[in-house]
Amino acid sequence: MSTHFAFDLDGTVTTQELLPAIANHLGLRNEMRLLTELTLSGHIDFESSFRLRCAILQSVPISDVQSIVAEVPLHGEIAAFIMSRRQQCSVVTGNLDVWIEPLISRLGCSVFCSSALTDGNRLIRPQHVLHKSKPIRELQARGCKVVAVGDSVNDIPMFEVADVGIAFGGVHEPAHGLAEIADYLTFDGGALCRLLRTL
Repeated sequence: MSTHFAFDLDGTVTTQELLPAIANHLGLRNEMRLLTELTLSGHIDFESSFRLRCAILQSVPISDVQSIVAEVPLHGEIAAFIMSRRQQCSVVTGNLDVWIEPLISRLGCSVFCSSALTDGNRLIRPQHVLHKSKPIRELQARGCKVVAVGDSVNDIPMFEVADVGIAFGGVHEPAHGLAEIADYLTFDGGALCRLLRTL
């Protein structure tokens, strides 16, 4: 059985959460921070929060969002691990396909993400919001042992079905509920990559 590594994007592969980074550039920091905090604490479910955040950013041209996202730094060691094993790695994120394209192009791995309904350079609305357990089950159906890496409440569905779950506190403390069901917990990217090489 081959091993496949499924990485959350925000705060795991990136060193910043994407939507707050976008909001900061657009002067919407307070609105986005409140929604992010409510989501991370589990007071609003991910899909409802994500749709609200998309509505806030709906009027912003997609190309403007991509330009901001392209500048978000990746965690060097984790990105290097993914790029050296592109066939064994996937990004699993609730973020929209049209927004994260610059980062996925850099990583060169497969991606499971939410999709957007667009009109030219404008976002109309999210067309499909990813439930993170679905790609894990798809990978397992292909005969893969899946190692999931994440940090947030919305990664819990991924951990619940993965063969191995690693809670990573690279940007912030892993969500309490996630840490409770994780097989491993680490706060250092180098230590994470060393662990991944043993699995």
